Amino acid sequence: MASGQLSRDEALECSSSRHACHVMLYSDTASQLFGRTPIRHIVLMQMRFDGLLGFPGGLVDPLEETLEEGLTRELLEELGVAVPVSVEDYVESRFAPSHPPTSSSSSSPLILHFYVKKIEEEQIREIEKAAASTAADHGLEVLGMVRVPLYSTKSHAGFSCFLSHSFIGNARSQLVDSLLRLHLVSPGELRRALRSSQRMNAQAAQELRVALELTEEPRKQL
Repeated sequence: MASGQLSRDEALECSSSRHACHVMLYSDTASQLFGRTPIRHIVLMQMRFDGLLGFPGGLVDPLEETLEEGLTRELLEELGVAVPVSVEDYVESRFAPSHPPTSSSSSSPLILHFYVKKIEEEQIREIEKAAASTAADHGLEVLGMVRVPLYSTKSHAGFSCFLSHSFIGNARSQLVDSLLRLHLVSPGELRRALRSSQRMNAQAAQELRVALELTEEPRKQL
């Protein structure tokens, strides 16, 4: 089993740990970007309060509710509509990267439970509307829902640009694993997008260094 990964039963036996559930909602679509680029699939993520990209969901208490009940409750708060999640949608459980299961840790380890649920495109549209209008957490814990652009433009924008953003925890790897497992993108498409994303991050790091140097200039002039 992969490092940090647990079975569902093993995770639920960790009574001293905190638990969080998140879900990737997606649908097929016949829509085209600018009427010529097939979008193929709609995958929903969200911009969190901390500026990081992640999947909808949150903390649950297995002592008071099932994982799926807790996740469904969190989705209602963040999306504004009820999206029932079942055990059939469950994918994996693993310790959060920043919370390794060590006895010396000062805080309780966090276990992340991940789900993937396919829904209809019309449901996706309803979720997007409700998330921006009736969701209790909109503008607070959640700054907005976003679609993952699974296409690439002639200028190599799209999927690679999206992957170059900052993600919370293991959300990026959850996205990549799910796209491959569900055959939503090909391994070749994914490799090209990730390589392009690496180049973008290198360029962004250089631009940040230049911006930082600019903030030092006023002090040098004093």
